[in-house]
Amino acid sequence: MNVNSVDLREKSHWVWRETLAVHRRAPETRLASSLSAIDIFVALYYGGVLRFDPSQPLADSRDRCVISKGHGSICMYPILADLGYFPLAELQRVCQAGSFLGGIPDPVIPGYETVNGSLGHGLGVATGMAFGLKRKRSDRSVFVVVGDGELHEGANWEAIMFASQHKLDNLHLIVDNNQISMLGYTDDIISHDPLQERLSAFGWDCIEVDGHDVVAVQAALLKMKASTSGKPKALIAKTLKGHGVPGLENAPLSHIMNPKPELIDSLLEQKP
Repeated sequence: MNVNSVDLREKSHWVWRETLAVHRRAPETRLASSLSAIDIFVALYYGGVLRFDPSQPLADSRDRCVISKGHGSICMYPILADLGYFPLAELQRVCQAGSFLGGIPDPVIPGYETVNGSLGHGLGVATGMAFGLKRKRSDRSVFVVVGDGELHEGANWEAIMFASQHKLDNLHLIVDNNQISMLGYTDDIISHDPLQERLSAFGWDCIEVDGHDVVAVQAALLKMKASTSGKPKALIAKTLKGHGVPGLENAPLSHIMNPKPELIDSLLEQKP
């Protein structure tokens, strides 16, 4: 699927509004970490980056997209519904009895590849997928979206070394680099800076981008996918946790904060 840059920006705003609406109906969902990743997912799914077929979510011909930051992917619900993975009406039933759309996504949802608990393991799973596809001589690509807080987990760095050792240039790591983990700023826990230099030292090709410029994200992802350098690739997207919501944006405890319902209502009442 390809749309022009104006449509991408309009789509990002629509997804932002729909994510707020989902959280308004289901406050047990994690909002802040979903808002930071919206432009990443919009670029992937609407920007002509991923190959997928909503009528056959597990077709061998698909590119794989592993969403490691499962808590922070409620914004995927509107995207998947809009693309036809399931009816839009399901967005009204998130976290309700009988709904397959829970507060933390899992593979029962069409379009999700993996169990997204045990944060920090998505990159290892994606690396295994990329290795398997290479062994099968498949031209399909693997993308994995992680939160920067996950990079505190050592399993990620094992996967990073493995991917470089085996020249997995079909593997694309996207870091939602909002610089806030569950209970504070990542720099106050274990700093990742300079993340681009660290990944480069491990044998990865890296690009940094403004993670809220959906057109720039799309361009970077397409450039990454086209590269056959023999190296795994990483996109470091500089984002704001809680993007666009006053009091939530960039707050150190935003991961576990819920904006007041009347604030969400006022934001949704504003003209698109």
